[in-house]
Amino acid sequence: MEANDGEPAAKSPAEEEMTTLSRHHFGSSEDTGDVFSVTIIENMKEEYGLFVWPCSIILAEYVWQQRSRFTGASVVELGAGTSLPGLVAAKVGADVTLTDDSNRSEVLTHMRRQCDLNDIKCKIHGLPWGVWDTQTFCLCPNIILGADVLYDSCVDMSILHGYQAFDDLFATLAFLLQSCPSSVFITTYHNRSGHHLIGFLMVKWGLKCVKLLDGFSFMPSYKTSSLSGNIQLAEIVLDTANRDEKKLM
Repeated sequence: MEANDGEPAAKSPAEEEMTTLSRHHFGSSEDTGDVFSVTIIENMKEEYGLFVWPCSIILAEYVWQQRSRFTGASVVELGAGTSLPGLVAAKVGADVTLTDDSNRSEVLTHMRRQCDLNDIKCKIHGLPWGVWDTQTFCLCPNIILGADVLYDSCVDMSILHGYQAFDDLFATLAFLLQSCPSSVFITTYHNRSGHHLIGFLMVKWGLKCVKLLDGFSFMPSYKTSSLSGNIQLAEIVLDTANRDEKKLM
């Protein structure tokens, strides 16, 4: 909720009690790159998008470690929420667009607060998956980020609804990857997700996985003590070979 002048409305005392700041550090004295931290406003009372989950921390660390790929790149983060991976990408020199569902105005407002708090310039767009508008057509990212967007389709939703949510995500991914054929989608997700459905939709939308890592395999030990879960990181690209075969059929 925002005031009429465009500034965020003041929070009630109850809301303030549920708000906390978390600071995330990147780099060490051994690193040749700049060491920095990103501060995230979290709201323990609000819904999923306003809390930093383990998948986001792991993806942000991967962005830092792969920072040479991100410097000067055009980056879009899907389902950004607290936006930690996208903010790290911006800190290492990427041109970042943070996106989340346009129907969740409180999350988009929260994303603006994160950027202001960290003095980081990012574009912020409402982007519901599977919906095409002018803003979507203008996106042409080299790298797409998504932390925990491959959620468990069997939790709190029907199988049909779960399939539709996944299908809309992969439709959006396929469109963005086609807009820049050398682009890549980098995602972290809990290994509880519906792998058969993910595999089916990758084939349906002409995508393939080119890298799959244990999410904890590259994390500094001091960052893993507070994290749990079986988390994987995947890099997904267009499957151009299969697309070409389908065109010939």
